[in-house]
Amino acid sequence: MADSQTPVQRIHAFADDALGELDAVGVAEAIRGGRVSAAEVVEAAIRRAEAVDPALGAIACADFDRARRSATSPVGGFFAGVPTFIKDNVDVAGLPTQEGSAAYLAQPAPADGEFAASFRRLGPVCLGKTQLSEFGISASAESPGREVRNPWDTDYTSGASSAGSAALVAAGVVPFAHGNDGGGSIRIPAAACGLVGLKPSRGRVPQDALMSRMPVRVVADGVLTRTVRDTAAYLRETERLRPVHGLPPVGDVRGAGEGPLRVAMVIESPFTPTDAETAAAVRDAARLLESMGHHVEEIAAPVPASFEEDFKTYYGLLFLYMNATGKRTFDKSFDWHRTESLTRGFAGYSLHRLHRLPAAIARLHGSARRSRELYAGYDLVLTPTVSHLTPRIGHIDPTLPFDIAMERLLAWVGFTPLQNASGDPAVSLPFGLSSQGTPIGVQIAGPMGSEARLLEMAYAVEEARPFARIQDSVGERGLQ
Repeated sequence: MADSQTPVQRIHAFADDALGELDAVGVAEAIRGGRVSAAEVVEAAIRRAEAVDPALGAIACADFDRARRSATSPVGGFFAGVPTFIKDNVDVAGLPTQEGSAAYLAQPAPADGEFAASFRRLGPVCLGKTQLSEFGISASAESPGREVRNPWDTDYTSGASSAGSAALVAAGVVPFAHGNDGGGSIRIPAAACGLVGLKPSRGRVPQDALMSRMPVRVVADGVLTRTVRDTAAYLRETERLRPVHGLPPVGDVRGAGEGPLRVAMVIESPFTPTDAETAAAVRDAARLLESMGHHVEEIAAPVPASFEEDFKTYYGLLFLYMNATGKRTFDKSFDWHRTESLTRGFAGYSLHRLHRLPAAIARLHGSARRSRELYAGYDLVLTPTVSHLTPRIGHIDPTLPFDIAMERLLAWVGFTPLQNASGDPAVSLPFGLSSQGTPIGVQIAGPMGSEARLLEMAYAVEEARPFARIQDSVGERGLQ
């Protein structure tokens, strides 16, 4: 795409083709209206993927031929014919589930998992699976030879673990793609890539069995999008197919809500300082909310001192489990010694703290009670999505010594894990570009089941501060 004297750093695939600049709702409407066919938009997405993925490294497994066949007779559903990708840590029939790891050779899955089955019922055409950090551990997907690069600047990470999905959506390859979030892995890549990334409430979206059986169900599935209406439509249509008992319905949210809200603002995580540009973006967002009539009050982070240690200990347990059951859980070729040092280090960290695990799990479960106490006084909470600007590739290299990689990881991820423990929903929204040219995200969180209110606020922010578009940026390079 560029000669050796002028290396391209900002890359996108937007073009004057069947996809154009449409979001997922727009593509679905164009197909239903007969202005384009599913086959045309799928072919356009494949061409875009082939053009930019060599620079991004976002696709773990392409399934283009089957996508072409599917597009000739798309199934029903609101998103019928819309091209998408699914993250490579859930099962898709006929494709391997490699989990971003080189520790085994995955065989094709015999059937769709719970998430893929649910997603397919909405009608999108899956073009393949997207790359992630090994087992979704790190907040940056940069395994040696499998780095996922940020389309806004390929010297930088696209976040993790839903890194591949975020990169492809941000670059315009597809309008939306699957992600899941066990510590921020929808919201962090959304922040890094200038996208909307909503982690739903626990239980809102169907999950594969491995994730739903966790002692603390920290993982939630969802989508990464370029517009609030795509996220809203995804949750609406998923709910129509599978109503969830015990949670308030999301319903059909199509715009900003009414009435002033009480918003708590947290600038500083108790675990790591927030950099000046990120803090300024959050304060700017607070002023915007106040201009809309909302009341914003700065508070200290409502997180106990034990939270970081408890979360690390619990996560290490998951990787100890993989070590013990890898040949059965993944494939008989699984070799723990071929995992990355971050994975092994996390497991070793928890192994030496097993005596603390019951109390850690109990305190993580207690996050839901502390959340209810917080939201007795506030409607929403505004924070940074991450503590500092997006790092360059190599900064959180998972082959670094564990202590170094973990220190750098925690220095970036200071805000998102709380909602994974409590089960509450939270959304990352783009809020301008940093001095280094990468997007900055702000996070808005709410109590369990408050997705409708979060979407209403997200619509208001999007209308007041339209999100930066990569195809409008100075110095970008488009599809050739």
